Amino acid sequence: IQGSSYMTLLQTIASKLILLSLVVFTHLSFAESIDIGPDIGLKAPLLVALDKKGQHVSTKSLTGENGLIILFFRSADWCPFCQKHLIEFNKQAKNLKSLGYGLAAISYDNARVLNTFSKEHKISYPLLSDIDAKTMKNYDILNKQYQAGSSHYGIPYPGVVVIDSQGKVTHKHFFEGYKKRVKFTKLYNSLKTL
Repeated sequence: IQGSSYMTLLQTIASKLILLSLVVFTHLSFAESIDIGPDIGLKAPLLVALDKKGQHVSTKSLTGENGLIILFFRSADWCPFCQKHLIEFNKQAKNLKSLGYGLAAISYDNARVLNTFSKEHKISYPLLSDIDAKTMKNYDILNKQYQAGSSHYGIPYPGVVVIDSQGKVTHKHFFEGYKKRVKFTKLYNSLKTL
């Protein structure tokens, strides 16, 4: 194969490998997902959340060089599956950050609950409070099983959204139940091939 033909062949192979990586990423990390949440390829919805100091945060302020990974969870207070998932996310935080991603997790819990959990488990990323369910509504992931006035009103369908550095949603995965979750080791392995 001559020079320009060889380069064309390499470019074709590279583009097919990238496409294959995206397919494998979606299958491994997001199998059995439900189709809710923001559309892939579009600008991420507005994030309306408070940090541990009660200050408003923005997607831009949380985003790393290559983007942002947001974990949406039910509660750090009463949901043992969420607690385990937050700790698993923390174990992969250094790896995910090394890929240039900012990290955050958000629920309807108040700042006191989130601060207590964060301190007890040495969480290295921000836990954000969405008490008025504004972010859950903006992302179209508010669990409709609970109505306004219910003690559980404001919980999302658990899941993950990956936003690129331009603010567009590149990946999403949400579950209807509360037991199945994204595997962060698989997420890391998939993102590092992109």
